[in-house]
Amino acid sequence: MAVIESQLDTQSEDYQNNHKVMTAAVDEFRGIERRVIEAAQAKAPRYIKKGLIPPRERLSLLLDAGSPFLELSTLCGYMQEEDTDGSAAGGSYIAGIGYISGVRCVVAVDDYLTKGGSISPLGGLKRMRMLDLALENKLPMVNLSQSGGGNLKLVGDTFGTSGAMFAKQCRLSAAGIPQITVVHGSATAGGAYQPTLSDYLVLVRKQSTMYLAGPPLLKAATGEIATDEELGGAEMHSEIAGTNDYLAENDADGIRIARDITAKLGWNKRQSLPPQIDHAAPLYPAAELRGIVPEDAKTPFDMREVIARVADGSDFLEFKGDFDNGTLCGHIEVEGYPCGVIGNNSPITAKGAAKAAQFIQLCEQSGTPLLFLTNTTGFLVGTEPEQAGIIKHGAKFIQAVTNCTVPKITILIAGSYGAGNYAMAGRGMDPRFLFAWPRSVVSVMGPAQAGSVLRQVAEAKVLRSGGELNEDTLAFIDGLEQETIQDMEARSNALANTARIWDDGIIDPADTRSVVAFALSVCREGDDRQVNTNTFGVGRL
Repeated sequence: MAVIESQLDTQSEDYQNNHKVMTAAVDEFRGIERRVIEAAQAKAPRYIKKGLIPPRERLSLLLDAGSPFLELSTLCGYMQEEDTDGSAAGGSYIAGIGYISGVRCVVAVDDYLTKGGSISPLGGLKRMRMLDLALENKLPMVNLSQSGGGNLKLVGDTFGTSGAMFAKQCRLSAAGIPQITVVHGSATAGGAYQPTLSDYLVLVRKQSTMYLAGPPLLKAATGEIATDEELGGAEMHSEIAGTNDYLAENDADGIRIARDITAKLGWNKRQSLPPQIDHAAPLYPAAELRGIVPEDAKTPFDMREVIARVADGSDFLEFKGDFDNGTLCGHIEVEGYPCGVIGNNSPITAKGAAKAAQFIQLCEQSGTPLLFLTNTTGFLVGTEPEQAGIIKHGAKFIQAVTNCTVPKITILIAGSYGAGNYAMAGRGMDPRFLFAWPRSVVSVMGPAQAGSVLRQVAEAKVLRSGGELNEDTLAFIDGLEQETIQDMEARSNALANTARIWDDGIIDPADTRSVVAFALSVCREGDDRQVNTNTFGVGRL
């Protein structure tokens, strides 16, 4: 064993301050999540009177009691689009990975208490991300649907690509991965295709409706007058059109049927049971992870301190430890699951890039998943790095990250800048899972750097045009520089990034080990599973 001996002084003033700042950041995002739930729950009583179960209670009824549930992208859309106060964060969609009748599934519940469950562009991206997770990890997908459909004020900007969500549903069915949908309310127009493209459909008597055009639109378009039930009621779809598969008596009965269907899939019968692996806990408390990242982003820290609190037994077999210490590579286990880990202690050099690319190929050879712990300002620049072949070796690193087939899991610990974001398996490189710590930053460069670059460009433009850098000109350039800095700071922080689905959610640093272990187990199960594929998916006949 190569146990990491921590050098972290948890009694120091710096550690205590770092812990305080990170805890405040954790409290901030948890507080936003809580306020969204409270705002939704305040509207629940009038729906309960109508016999409807609130969205999060539906989720509780659907999931196995006491089983783990990893909720994803909880702050999707935060302070974006029409969310002016943060109360609509989440994309009107509660989604994650959990257990239903003993089967691990992607679980999605329309939050009809938040903006009527309507789908904004970012909410649509969250929905497509869940479909991608189901496909990539071979997880059945269970939907509890009650949505107002696309947000008509915003859909004009995204309608041209909106069919991608339905295309993903079709591909999921063809890949042999079942989708189960319970419609708890009305599903109209495009919204009617989501449940109908599912493999199993449950409608609720006297409550669910599905049609391409509701009674008002039908009358306006054709003059025909019809009731909800005649056009698209649950009984009509069950007895006449044959669109529906199972007729439920109420909300709770529909959820019961969804659980029964999941149980009858026999999803785990052909799956070999995972071996029971004994594993040691890290030697250091997980809570200490909150005190590792300095308040000042320019202050370096040793990523080994993070590894020591994530790895089983704090055991880290470092690869090429004497060859460029700025890029860490090595093998660990997390709750018994082996993985290769790549972390940053400094900007990525030519040597560091070559080392990481070689390590990725070794993990590919052995089928070992990769964990990226990111804190990088990017690739080192300057005459010496250029002459050392930083572009060439950096390209090798990025190519290895892109083309490796083993699962990639990324944790944004602190900074993730420029092409370093690509090399460290940022969102554009399609990691299986990507989570962020609360004070992390993702940006093309630092805000101060960006402001300085634009300042130099503006000054050069003035001089090139024959002007002079007088008091008025400099005041304008000062304003441009400050505006750039403020704009980039606002757009690159963790809350802004998670709002745009640049990650799968912000996590408490103290939860890093359990989240990574859960993600590794999902990847392991998906990669081991054999599914029955077909060409066109299951047609609703």
